[in-house]
Amino acid sequence: MAETSSERVTAAVLIIGDEILSGRTQDTNLRDIAKYLAVHGVDLTEARTVPDVHEEIIAALDALRARYDYVITTGGIGPTHDDITADAVAAAFGVELYEHPEIIELIEARVRSRPGAVMNAAMRRMARVPVGGELVRNPVSGPPGFTIGNVFVLAGVPSIMRGMLEDVGPRLRGGAVTVSRTVRVEGSGESVIAAPLEAVAKAHPAMSLGSYPFFDGTQFGSNLVLRGRDPEELSATVAELVAALKAEGVASVREMEPAEVAA
Repeated sequence: MAETSSERVTAAVLIIGDEILSGRTQDTNLRDIAKYLAVHGVDLTEARTVPDVHEEIIAALDALRARYDYVITTGGIGPTHDDITADAVAAAFGVELYEHPEIIELIEARVRSRPGAVMNAAMRRMARVPVGGELVRNPVSGPPGFTIGNVFVLAGVPSIMRGMLEDVGPRLRGGAVTVSRTVRVEGSGESVIAAPLEAVAKAHPAMSLGSYPFFDGTQFGSNLVLRGRDPEELSATVAELVAALKAEGVASVREMEPAEVAA
């Protein structure tokens, strides 16, 4: 079971793959990881995308794992020559790779279920794990991921990555869960709401206040998102912001219902 800390717990995501940077593949993993971590009281604070280049993966990994409590990587653990995440992670931790017997056994079982199939070198690449690493269960398809130190190495395929996340959550030292509320302003641009929003933000430094403008085809407006760990302070801040906006002359301002925000 995951531990809970009263202190802020942070994480970074390292997205690995030329296909992401070229635009051939659209990344959706970042969104899913951010939502999953939030439920466990872990703040996703930074995300980076790097190509399939050994040195660049190591450099990014070293920077992120030194700065944040956790790092989650996605991509680059398949069977082809450009799947080099395991190599880079092992190099970053200064350890060797070895073929994990449990993964070999899983691959062998799959091979036996396919008449005429033979385990080859490409399949064995997916069994390589850094010395000292532990497996991250894969309930969807294919070999598992692994974790070493404060780094979790997951697949890039979204459905498989999401399945692996379920084995990551129980290992996290989560903090207090962040909750959010949304105030909707219609018919007023950001220049009108900027001053009261800034004043409220300065008065509540523990809160995160962000403005997300929109145009619905007929009018401009903004969704003002307030996030914090203290529900009572959050409620008071929402009320204070609504009052400040009305005092500024903003006529259409209201807190959105949870169902509206989720839609």
